Amino acid sequence: MKVKSLKVQKETRWRRPGRYQVRINKYIGASGICSRRRADQLIDEGKVKVNGQVLMEKGYDVRPGDEVQVDGTLIRPETRKLYYLVNKPVGYVTTVSDPQGRPTVMELVPDVEERLFPVGRLDVNTSGLLIITNDGDLANRLTHPSHEMGKTYVARVTGMLTMKEAKILERGVRLEEFTTSPAQVRLIRHDRNSTLVEITIHEGKNRQVRRMMEAVGHPVTDLERTAIGTINSRLPVGGCRKLNPGEIDYLKGIK
Repeated sequence: MKVKSLKVQKETRWRRPGRYQVRINKYIGASGICSRRRADQLIDEGKVKVNGQVLMEKGYDVRPGDEVQVDGTLIRPETRKLYYLVNKPVGYVTTVSDPQGRPTVMELVPDVEERLFPVGRLDVNTSGLLIITNDGDLANRLTHPSHEMGKTYVARVTGMLTMKEAKILERGVRLEEFTTSPAQVRLIRHDRNSTLVEITIHEGKNRQVRRMMEAVGHPVTDLERTAIGTINSRLPVGGCRKLNPGEIDYLKGIK
């Protein structure tokens, strides 16, 4: 079956009311492999097959009987959704596996049958809170800029960060490829050669807090994520716990 025939099948199904259908990225997200956004990327990379044929149509709707493979693995939507909060130590990578053999955040959660993945990313030298789940819809919500889920960090930076520089961070900083959204900044204390500062951002660009601090002349020496939205925790470093129902509803935007 050619990719072209997949498109024809999709158009035909729109004329069959009552038949089950779900967009391919949502189907993949529900399998617990990744978020819907990452699913779209996998389709672009040619790593998704439907009924044995490489899929190039991101708008394709899965119907009963379709076999969907991602990177050679046949997938099915998960029926049980799991939600964990971990406190990532420095030195752990935020991936499911690592070709270099470094420890990953997946080693911090209990062994379960469901395939879990981390939501967003903390770089290897950053510690703090991270959500691990198999709920692709939630992952998409938490990583999409339109939802503006704040993430709070405590950073130790070199030198004396001034109120004027904090105001620059609050207004938004021009980085190489974009200008950051307004942030909330609170100076905690000045030490002899450094400043401890709390900053809340609403994006998740690569190394964003570190790059923002470098932009105002104060490189980060230590960085910890202390809250995701209003969720914070006294978890020990390396600790893990299940999110409670209220926290899950909050993350999903359920009042």
